[in-house]
Amino acid sequence: MEITLGADEVISRIKQLQLNGETISKKQVKQNDPELMRNALFYFPSWDHALKNAEIS
Repeated sequence: MEITLGADEVISRIKQLQLNGETISKKQVKQNDPELMRNALFYFPSWDHALKNAEIS
């Protein structure tokens, strides 16, 4: 069974990626953390919306 992240956890993981200086481009995240991308797109209409909610532009 797959563990699904909550919307808040998606946001905090996006913020953590940025704090760690990692790339938060859709392509990189999809490749490096498919679970995060899948859950982000479940809660938000697009990856850009998820980034906006994480206050990253």
